[in-house]
This record gives sequence, C-alpha cells and structure tokens, in this order.
Amino acid sequence: MTTSSSSSPFDSRTILEGIRQWVEIETPTEAPDQVNKLASLVADGYRGLDATIERIAGRDGCGDHLVARSSWGQDEPGILVLSHLDTVHPIGFIARLPFSVDGDVAYGPGIYDMKGGAYLAFHAFRQLCAGGQKSPLGITHLFVSDEEIGSPTSRALIEEEGRKAKYVLVTEPARDGGKIVTGRKGVARFDVTIRGVPAHAGARPQDGRSAIRELANVIHALEALNDPARGITVNVGVVRGGTRPNVIAEEAYAEVDARLPTPADAEEILPKILGLTSRSDGVTVEVSGEVNRPPYVKGNAGAALFEHAKSLADEIGFELIDTYTGGGSDGNFTAPFTATLDGLGVDGKGAHTHYEQMYISSIEPRTRLLYRLYETLR
Repeated sequence: MTTSSSSSPFDSRTILEGIRQWVEIETPTEAPDQVNKLASLVADGYRGLDATIERIAGRDGCGDHLVARSSWGQDEPGILVLSHLDTVHPIGFIARLPFSVDGDVAYGPGIYDMKGGAYLAFHAFRQLCAGGQKSPLGITHLFVSDEEIGSPTSRALIEEEGRKAKYVLVTEPARDGGKIVTGRKGVARFDVTIRGVPAHAGARPQDGRSAIRELANVIHALEALNDPARGITVNVGVVRGGTRPNVIAEEAYAEVDARLPTPADAEEILPKILGLTSRSDGVTVEVSGEVNRPPYVKGNAGAALFEHAKSLADEIGFELIDTYTGGGSDGNFTAPFTATLDGLGVDGKGAHTHYEQMYISSIEPRTRLLYRLYETLR
C-alpha cells in the first residue's frame, strides 16, 4: 500500500503526527491526571467540528470518560465507536520506548493498543465533517479511561450507549497481519482465600493446618478445568501465602483468570470455580468472582456487519479477514445485543510489551475503512 501525497485527507504521515501527540502523553490507568490530560487534548480536537462533547468525571481512582456525539442523527439508533485512552505501561516507560519511526514501523507505549486505532476513528470523523457531509446515521465516539483494568467505571456507560446503537465499531488493534475481530472469549476473574491454623513447623507441626498445602489442592482442581479442545483456559496467575519457613502457613491467596468461549461454557465453569471446597480438616476455602466480560459470539448481525466491511475493504484495495481471539475488550459488553465489529484499529504487534509498534502502511487503508463505514452504514 503506497503512502498518499500530503494533499490527501488520509495522508499517513499527517495522521501519524496526530497519533504521536496522543502517544507522548503517558496514560497508565492508575494515573487519572495523565489520562485526563489526554482527554483534554482529545476534546480539543473536536472543537469546531459538527459535534458535542460530554465529559464524565472519573471515580474510584480512574480518569474521565469522553462522549463525542455528531450533532446529527442522535434521535435514532446510530453508530457507536468504542475506544480507550488508558494503557498498561507505567509512567516513565516512554523513556524506554520513546515514539520513533523506523521504515514502516512506529514505536511507542500504547501506539498499537490502542491510541493508533482511537486516533484513526477520530480522524475519519474529522474528515467527514471537513467534507460538509452528514453520515446516514449519527456517530457517537466513546473514549473510556479504564479498559485495561476491565472497565469497572465505564461498563454501565458502554452498555447504555451500546443498547441505543444500531452498530458498534471497536478500535482495538488488528490481529495477525490486519485481521479484524468478530468473536472474543468471555473473561472471568476470581480471588481465592484460604485460612488454616498456624503452628511451629519444627516443634508442633501436628497442631497446624497448612493453608499453602490446601492451596496446592485448589491449584490442581483449577488446572483440571482447562480444556484446550473447547478453548476453555483457567490460569492461576498470582499466589501468596505464609509468613516464615518455620511456621505452618495460616493464610494463602490466589488470583485466577478464566477464558470462556460461549455463554454455556461460562454457566458450566463458573459454579465449579465458585464451589471449590477444602479437602483438609480445619482449613477453609473462600472463592469470590464473576464474569467481568461476557463471551462475544459472532451472531448473524455481527456477521452481516463484517461482510459489509469486507466489501468496503475490497473497494479500497485490501482483503479484510476476520478472526477470533481469547483477549477481552469493551466489545464483549455490546456484542450480546448489538452488531459489533472489533479490531478496526491499526495493524502492528507487541501490545503491552517493551517493543509495542504499529505499521504505518496500515494507517491509510484502515482510516479509509472507518470513513466508508461511517458513510455507508444505514
């Protein structure tokens, strides 16, 4: 894909400069002041456009959410664009991974997941306004501040806007060479707390009841729930326990992640995890948790939306292929009730890593795709 001349409304170098400005404001979820600094820059970008901006104050240690609405088409179901402004990279990470360009690759924290994609959708809307056009449907672009920690303060807003929309477009990054996402596993998280009885491990071990030994039993039970053939994964990702090597451990703790392809899988696995009990006398096991992102299954409406996007990509000059992924996104919240297309952001690789990158050649075709979706969805 050749880079267009600078006179093009989809010139990749011009768009990349806008992405750079967003990337160079570091926005870890747990730094709300930084997220809000970027939110202010994003809001400024809508000044003078045919749109209104609503800013929803952050809470519970998270930053603000922004809702940008086209000034037309808001009285009927339209297009909801979902983006997040937060990243996983801690403050100061930009010193390790500064914004830089090497050939077709641009590097920077959050450039792929997902400041690049969020900016493409913003730019496509800006071009729509610049051309004096009004899309057949109203467009609402929601920028949230907490996606990387499971969207605890934005989920209700996402679901509310999703229920009002006819289509949902998610600007998460493309997968595996530009594929877009039409299905995601559901995500569940659990906390396991085990309490035993402490004792001197040398002098009176018989008086103790080890929470760590029982944690080993729990881990075995959880590992047995893995079913690769069905795509069910259960991962014990964090464990803690005990105080000293010569003390029978009184307490142990684990954090567990489960990925569940279908609602039926969730109904089957959830009770098994929540119902774990102790196999040791004098030791208690407590499990709390829930599905925090429901499975995103490719339904008929989502399939039709994909076929439409695929035909638009053919016109633009690239092949659009869809895929299914184990990672969750805010699209999981809308897919159960609204046609949802995910992975519409930039192509690249290395989300959440020290080499996160996007491919500059993906900017123009994918911005054009978003623009054409705005123009043609009705």
